Amino acid sequence: MAVAAYASLVSLTDVLDSVQLPRRRHRLHLDKEQIQSLQQKVLFLQHFLELHSQRISPEMEDLARQLAVVADEADDIIDYHVVNQLLEKSRDNTHHMAALSSFRQDIDKIIKNIDSITEKLMMVQEERVAIQEHPPTIFASMGTTAPSSSDKNTMVGFDERLFQVVDELTRDESDFQILPIVGMGGIGKTTLAQNAFHHRLIVDRFDICIWFTISQQYSVRELLLKYLINAKIIEARVGGELDLAKLGECFHKLLFRKRYLIVMDDLWSIKAWEDFNRYFPVNSNGSRILVTTRLLDVARSLGFDNHYFTMTFLDNDESWDLLCEKAFARKSCPYPELEEIGRNIARYCFGLPLAIVVIGGLLAKSNHTREYWDFVEKNVTSFVNSGDDDHCLKILSLSYHSLPIHLKPCFLYMRVFPEDDWIEASKLIKLWIGEGFLKPVGGKSMKGAAEEYLKDLVDRNLILIRKWTRSGKIKECGIHDILRELCFRESKREHLIRVPKAQKIHISIPISDDTCFLCGHGGESNKIHLQEVCVGSQSTKVVNPSVCEACSNMYQNLNKLRWVSIHDQSCVRYLLHTKLRYLDVERGDRFSMNRSVIILDKFFLLWNLQILDLNSMETTSLSEVWEMPKLRHLCNYTGSLPDPVKGQDSTILQNLSTVWIQKFCCSEEVVKRIPNLKKLCSSGWLSGDYCLAQFNKLESLHLGFGKSGLEDIGFPTSLTKLSLVFCTFHWEKMTIIGSSLPNLEVLKLHSAFEGAEWSPIEGEFLRLKVLVIFSEELEHWGAEDIHFPNLHALYLHHMKNLEEIPLSIGDINTLQSIYLDKCRVSTINSAMEILKDQKEKGNESLQIYVNVVNEEPVYFRLR
Repeated sequence: MAVAAYASLVSLTDVLDSVQLPRRRHRLHLDKEQIQSLQQKVLFLQHFLELHSQRISPEMEDLARQLAVVADEADDIIDYHVVNQLLEKSRDNTHHMAALSSFRQDIDKIIKNIDSITEKLMMVQEERVAIQEHPPTIFASMGTTAPSSSDKNTMVGFDERLFQVVDELTRDESDFQILPIVGMGGIGKTTLAQNAFHHRLIVDRFDICIWFTISQQYSVRELLLKYLINAKIIEARVGGELDLAKLGECFHKLLFRKRYLIVMDDLWSIKAWEDFNRYFPVNSNGSRILVTTRLLDVARSLGFDNHYFTMTFLDNDESWDLLCEKAFARKSCPYPELEEIGRNIARYCFGLPLAIVVIGGLLAKSNHTREYWDFVEKNVTSFVNSGDDDHCLKILSLSYHSLPIHLKPCFLYMRVFPEDDWIEASKLIKLWIGEGFLKPVGGKSMKGAAEEYLKDLVDRNLILIRKWTRSGKIKECGIHDILRELCFRESKREHLIRVPKAQKIHISIPISDDTCFLCGHGGESNKIHLQEVCVGSQSTKVVNPSVCEACSNMYQNLNKLRWVSIHDQSCVRYLLHTKLRYLDVERGDRFSMNRSVIILDKFFLLWNLQILDLNSMETTSLSEVWEMPKLRHLCNYTGSLPDPVKGQDSTILQNLSTVWIQKFCCSEEVVKRIPNLKKLCSSGWLSGDYCLAQFNKLESLHLGFGKSGLEDIGFPTSLTKLSLVFCTFHWEKMTIIGSSLPNLEVLKLHSAFEGAEWSPIEGEFLRLKVLVIFSEELEHWGAEDIHFPNLHALYLHHMKNLEEIPLSIGDINTLQSIYLDKCRVSTINSAMEILKDQKEKGNESLQIYVNVVNEEPVYFRLR
């Protein structure tokens, strides 16, 4: 319960911050000193739990339970008064003294309840200290930074097995074969398959390599659709309209007569295999299917002549080697006094790689003292000696219990995502912020704090990195299914999400307004279990937020929704009295020309809203945005942000850091109102005076469909990422970008420049790491290695007229990869010359990827 109490207190602190923010049109009537007094008490309790979360007694657990309830009640009371005042203010300007008095009385009750719990907590703590002669050491993770091992899948003890798998897959036999890998969860099946999948012999042998993660809940259509879209075989808009038969036919055609390798990871049944198998052509050319499964009967059924690979546990030496790799980022222990203890820890993980990796992440974050390692050894040993078959989960729980309390809610939140899900890091961060789990530390923003939290959990091997961005940041992540099970177990124990507090609703199928989504008057298919709504299950699908009077009276907690995703704007009006922090609105038919218009005149009631994604929905006006002081993220592809009304009491949107808008009014007043803007995307063009240089914290800028000159924009020197799309600039103007942006690291040019020749100038683009060019006009690129001395990756798309890539580009010491997509043959040949030249110079690290335009695109890597 300490985690639930802590999460509620952090969320309440954010609410108290919100209620004190100045508002120009809808000023709240409250006792500011009283609110600040309450906030200080809440911050004290946060600090207390941070200090003592590792040694909470049963008495403290009971008090923490009470504290969580009081904090949630305080959240409700504040929201009640704020919404009532906003509603009254929108009608007339009377009764504010009565509102102030009522608000003050309720806050006073909250303070008394918190004071009572605080006093009891202090008494319990004093008694505990008095009893103990030596208070126990708090074994929380230390602040030392260890190298992250998350960017690679360490193979320890499986070299021979990897050789066998690769040999089987590349054997010169034309028969179509299925090779199963079987073993318990966490034993390394997926890691072995991944290392085989990316092995050089595999990449060279197969025309197409495809990876499917199946899991217990799967959709053949969704997996095929996702692959075909990612491989650019079909467009998302077209694919969304195709049924399974059409998608399967397209997939079958893609593989026909090609030598392919398909990995089916985490297969749970023969039925799942049969559902997919019909779309795999049986080519007699050495095509292979590699399957990983926990079920021996599945492996036996699929394996040719009953042949399959069985994963075995690591022996003691291999376990120790893997633990060293994770704890020290090296193959041996640099502390002789810890080796004996460490070997015991590794031995009692029973050779299970997942357990060793997670414990290694725990030890990597420690200060490597004998006392701490003794503590870990004692706990791991006790789990083994208990005789409980669940010892693996108990070993993994060590890492959870050793987490600082501020990371625990974020880790436990991972359970809401489906098994084996690929989670967008940006979305996860928004959800953490929306739940109120985060607090800014060290001057960082909420987003910055969330990124630190995510990195910390990755470094502890509790969250997996599934995909990186071009600039080297986490793009997609996930969690091992055993650790996900741990999240479920610990969430239940911690009571982190308490019914009936609703956390999320996803609204996807609009029906008649008189149909209640709780009791389902519209028919049996429209019914939904209340508990699903209350706990925010990922599987929750709500057909309409309309609630009948009976259900509204019975379930009054529906106004506590934090995150709502709506695919029809007609549902918006039901949500104006909720505690929304994250609202995502998009029509199901995004490409329809008959889109409805959202009216935002009542959005000021969403006083705590932080993330507003209107996507492609049209709006009457976004002027209400200027009355949302908590707003952090605004997205509306088809809207425009109007110039705010000038005034000395203007609301300053200190938190607004991301704006994605069609037409951005870049005036002096706008600059004044959003001083901390970090990311700006204007899919139309800028209007007003060009004051971009005054956004001195802007890091990422995306501009599209521009007609003005580059010299008119005035880029801020703080930019690290710039994207220009469908502009009409000339290549000689590139020097404006190169000379005025000393911190630029990522540059994306999509049909942004006109002309046949670009000759870069030395001394510009000194920090550029990623360069992406999409141009059908460019013929000659007069670049050398000195022009991009820090380049890591080069992407060339649709360069149909580019004669060649300059040979000296390969001499850039930092260059790791070149990607060519639909380029002319001479350009591809020049890339092969670069690769050959670099190999002759001893450079084996450069990788070149090519997409050749045939009947179907085929991606391969030049070697």
